[in-house]
Amino acid sequence: MRTIAPADAQAAIDAAHQAFLAWRLVPAPKRGDLVRLLGEELRTHKQALGKLVSIEAGKIISEGLGEVQEMIDICDFAVGLSRQLYGLTIATERPEHRMAETWHPLGVTGIISAFNFPVAVWSWNAALALVCGNSIVWKPSEKTPLTALAVEALFGGALARFEAEGGVAPKGLSAVLFGGRDIGEVLVDHPRVPLVSATGSTAMGRAVAPKLAARFARALLELGGNNAAIITPAPISISPCAASPSPRWAPPGSAAPPCAAYSCTKAITRPSCRA
Repeated sequence: MRTIAPADAQAAIDAAHQAFLAWRLVPAPKRGDLVRLLGEELRTHKQALGKLVSIEAGKIISEGLGEVQEMIDICDFAVGLSRQLYGLTIATERPEHRMAETWHPLGVTGIISAFNFPVAVWSWNAALALVCGNSIVWKPSEKTPLTALAVEALFGGALARFEAEGGVAPKGLSAVLFGGRDIGEVLVDHPRVPLVSATGSTAMGRAVAPKLAARFARALLELGGNNAAIITPAPISISPCAASPSPRWAPPGSAAPPCAAYSCTKAITRPSCRA
């Protein structure tokens, strides 16, 4: 798998910024049409992409398919959102005046994803960013490049259909950057990336957040899950879910610590009673 140089990443981000300047002028419902077509591509290729996620990330097949279904679901949500980007009309004390609230896109949205959810995280960010008028630049995990290539191809298919139906999408609207930490740092440091959504370890979050704050960029950070579980014997359970197999499922089911991962499990036993 060929990775790119930092200079190439810089060029891709610059191209995405130019794409943003054109894409923000496309009416939001029309932008939603592109995301609708992406959802259709995902529905058509759900089985193939789900199996690829399972193979590359090491998930059980139901988890791979479930992840693709989450991509489809967020596309459906974003399509509806494209016709609901409302603004408020606000009363003012000045006569014959009114105040209107208008939402504007930010610009290039940077996405850094981890290997345990290699495609769903991209879609959660990309679908919403696109309907809101932003361009997207994605740095996937270097451990799961094949799923990123597959998603890039599916988005390309949706883009081709969008243009065939009369839509106009600027070149550079979506870019994928294959590489290691140095490429992620380019995305985080670039002045034309006003928002970075990064998923990964807490150590990564501690490195990313100060850099974004230093240039007043926005951060969406989803970092390492670290939950605790208390398991009690069935006779003293207050809920039928207390003795569920979820602690056994969480790590192997996702091949890595997801949001529901358990790092500490405490088993409580009933003390013996003697007369």
